[in-house]
Amino acid sequence: METQKNEHANWQSYGVTALFIVLLTIFLQGFELFFDLVNIALLYLFPVLFSAVRWGRGPSFFAAGLGVLAFDFLFVPPTLSLTVADLRYVLTFVVFLCVAGLTSSLASKLRKQFQQAQQKEANTAALYALSRKITAISDLDILLEQIVQHVSDTLNAKAAIILPNPEGEQQVEAFSKDSGEWAGEEAHLSIAKWVSSNNTIAGRGTRTLSESSDLHVPLATDQQVHGVLAVQVSERLMSDMPELIRIIEALSDLVAVAISRVKLADEAKVAQLTAESEKLRTALLDSLSHELRTPLATIIGSVTGLLEGEDVFGPEDRRELLLTTREGATRMNRLVGNLLGMVRIESGMLRLNKMWCGIEDVVGVALTQLKDALQYRFVQIVLDPDLPSVPLDEVLMEQVLINVISNAIKYSPEGSEIRLEAEKDGDWLRLTITDEGAGILPSDRERIFEKFYRGSRTKHIPGTGLGLAICKSIVEAHGGLISAGARGDGSQGTVIQLQLPLSP
Repeated sequence: METQKNEHANWQSYGVTALFIVLLTIFLQGFELFFDLVNIALLYLFPVLFSAVRWGRGPSFFAAGLGVLAFDFLFVPPTLSLTVADLRYVLTFVVFLCVAGLTSSLASKLRKQFQQAQQKEANTAALYALSRKITAISDLDILLEQIVQHVSDTLNAKAAIILPNPEGEQQVEAFSKDSGEWAGEEAHLSIAKWVSSNNTIAGRGTRTLSESSDLHVPLATDQQVHGVLAVQVSERLMSDMPELIRIIEALSDLVAVAISRVKLADEAKVAQLTAESEKLRTALLDSLSHELRTPLATIIGSVTGLLEGEDVFGPEDRRELLLTTREGATRMNRLVGNLLGMVRIESGMLRLNKMWCGIEDVVGVALTQLKDALQYRFVQIVLDPDLPSVPLDEVLMEQVLINVISNAIKYSPEGSEIRLEAEKDGDWLRLTITDEGAGILPSDRERIFEKFYRGSRTKHIPGTGLGLAICKSIVEAHGGLISAGARGDGSQGTVIQLQLPLSP
């Protein structure tokens, strides 16, 4: 089909060239009195130059020959004859043909260079457009779909990408629009297997399967061959194949780098998850060996005392031992709850069950559960009387307050004050917990919300470093913010501030 179009274009170029010379001849005959023979000969160079620039050498040489014939037949004495009265005109014809041939060759070369420059510019634009399109894509399936469609649009041909599956067998992963039947041919898979194994291009215009109607190019980087790009090139002329192969190879190099980037990114994610899992496992083991041992020892000691000292302990002593047992069990329950909560967050299983709740109810439940742990610390609660209800998961928000208040208890001395304030701030509910403990260094205020991180001033106090990390995840899941800072009056202590949106 393309050959027929080219032949039609060639015949059209010769016809237009002949028409140009006919019109020029008619014009020169009408104004023959105003031109001498030298001027007429020079004017016949215009069709030669035009044909060379527009269509190339063939039509330009045709214009030169036809121009000489018209010049000789109509203007050189004797007219209406191809003979010449003066042999010097033969030299004129030779010079004319030489000049026409030289100018047509130069013009043709200039045209070819211009076309090559246009082609290179188009190739560069295609590569740049593809690189921009795939830079931000991190999903392999979407990446392959974008690539094959871009290659198909750029080359105006059907395209497909063949990758090995986990078993090592070749299979078509993506293909351009309206090319499903072509991409499903079994021959592609066998050729792709050979191309991938040998890291060598095969198909039309190459040394391997040169008579094929398709071109198969390996998608290879320095590390490995990731797959094969198949392009249907059956309608292309063999003379055009070297340039087309260069374009497809440049595109395939870019595609291979993009596929390698996505694979490496996936491997990096897996490595990061593995490292996080290992870190979490280490923290769990550390918690089981240290954090759980203390409350367990307390519980065991209290229960043993009750069992073995039945006749020794009075009612008050028994009550004290029972309170100690409950405090140890509560601490163990809180620790296990934090560990399980972090596992839920890390695995993506955290789900909110939002309901409209009053923040004063959440604060009351949290303080009730921490009643024994407060001991001799004073709690001051300042709540705005006009506080609206807030859409939140009551159970999870109670866990947030329990963790924050537990930290305030753990890191502040007995007899100190813990202050809870809640107020409406525009579309937000602001809840502030202030203690009189050791405080947090400015360099630690952002990092204390990271998993397993312990502040510099509190590393000597037992803990897992998970409490505030869980709080941050829960608060952000509600669309809120949590931050840590110092007391505004300049005294020692820590301020933890929670901001929750008032609208769902």
